[in-house]
Amino acid sequence: MALAIAGTAQSGDYPDPAKLPLKADLPDPLVMFNGKKVITKEQWLKSRRPELKKLFEHYMYGHAPKAPKVIAKIERIDKNALGGKATLKEITLSFGRGDGVKIHVLLVIPNKRKGPAPVFVGMNFCGNQSVLADPKIRLNPNWMYGNRKGVKGNRVTDASRGTDVDVWNVEDIIDRGYAIATFYSGDIDPDRPDQRGIQKNFGTEYDWATIRAWAWGYSRVIDYLVTDADIDASKIIAVGHSRLGKTTLLAAAFDERIAIAIPHQAGCGGTGPNRAAFGNKGAESVKRINTSFPHWFNANFKKFNDDVERLPFDQHCLIALCAPRPVLLSNAVEDKWANPDGQFNMVVAADPVYKLLGSKGVASKKMPAVGRLMNSPLGYWIRDGKHSMNREDWRVFLDFADKHLKRK
Repeated sequence: MALAIAGTAQSGDYPDPAKLPLKADLPDPLVMFNGKKVITKEQWLKSRRPELKKLFEHYMYGHAPKAPKVIAKIERIDKNALGGKATLKEITLSFGRGDGVKIHVLLVIPNKRKGPAPVFVGMNFCGNQSVLADPKIRLNPNWMYGNRKGVKGNRVTDASRGTDVDVWNVEDIIDRGYAIATFYSGDIDPDRPDQRGIQKNFGTEYDWATIRAWAWGYSRVIDYLVTDADIDASKIIAVGHSRLGKTTLLAAAFDERIAIAIPHQAGCGGTGPNRAAFGNKGAESVKRINTSFPHWFNANFKKFNDDVERLPFDQHCLIALCAPRPVLLSNAVEDKWANPDGQFNMVVAADPVYKLLGSKGVASKKMPAVGRLMNSPLGYWIRDGKHSMNREDWRVFLDFADKHLKRK
C-alpha cells in the first residue's frame, strides 16, 4: 500500500514576536491578521482558516514535511481476541526511506457489527503491549519513560503487559461497537530534550517540535486506517490524554479526516488558554511549560514566555480550526494544573466560528456541573478526581461519539 497526502502550508512573512502588538483580550478568531473582519463561511475557509494554521506553525508548533509514501505491513491477525469479541491486528508502518523509522499500530475491531466500524485513534505512553494483557503483542523496542510499570533501563519488559488496561478500557470500546487504534508516541519522538525522533530524518528546513511531530504521526496512522476495509473512514475519533491530548487537538485541527476530537486534560499548549487571565490561578503557564519541556514547541514560542499577550492567537483558535467538527474537552476537578476553567473559556471563545459554519456550537456559556456532560458539538465534561484517564471518562467519550456520529 502506498499513499501520498498533501502536507501543511509554510508560513508567510510574519514579524518577530517582539514586534507583535500586546493584546490582553483573547484574539478574535474571526478577525484576520491584517484586521479585516471575517463575516462569511467562504472567508473563513479560504482565508482565515489557512492563515490561522500558518500562524500556529510559525509561532508555536513548527512546520512538518509533506507525508511520505506510507507502507503498511500487517504483522499479525487474531480473529478471536477478547474471547471472540474482536479481531486484533498488529500493523507496522514504514516510509520507504531506508531510515528504519516505524510506527507500530495495534488495531482492535469488534466482530459483532454491521459494516465497517467507527474507530478511536490515540497515542499511548508505554507501548501497545501495555494496552492489553495479550502475551503475543509485540514488545515495543524503543526508549520508554522510566517511571512506567514494567520498564527497566528505559526499555519495556514482559511485566509491562496490560499495565494500562484501565487507561484504555478496550473491552468497553469493543462492546459499544467501536474499534480502537493505538500506537506509542516514542515511535515518532522519544519526548526528550536531548534527542530528536523522526524529525532528524527529514532535513533541517523544518522546525517541527515534538507535539507537531506527534500530530504528524497521527496523520500517518490515519493514512493507513482510511484504507482498511474494516474501518469506517468517515468516523475517526482522535483521543489523547495530557501531552498527548495537546497532540490530539493539533492533529484534528490540521487533519480534517478526524471526525471528532477528544483532547483529555490537555491544559497549557493544548486546550488551556495561554493568557493567564482567562484561566485557573496556579495553572501551568507558557513560561513554565517551555522551561520544563523545551522540545515540545518551536523556538518562536519561547519568545512569548514573558509576553504571552503578544500571541496573535490563543488556544480557542486551535479549537476553531476543527469547526464544525465536534470537539469534547474533558477534565478533573483536582487537576487545576490543566486549567479546567480556562479550558471552558476556550470552548466558549471558539463558539462564534462554529455558529458561522452552521453548527450549534456550545450549548451554554455556563460551565456544566461536575459529572454532567455538556453534549453539544463544542462539548465539555469535568469529573471528580485527578489527572488520569479512566473507565468513567471512556463512558463519556463513547456517549459523545454516539450522539455526534448519530449512532444508537
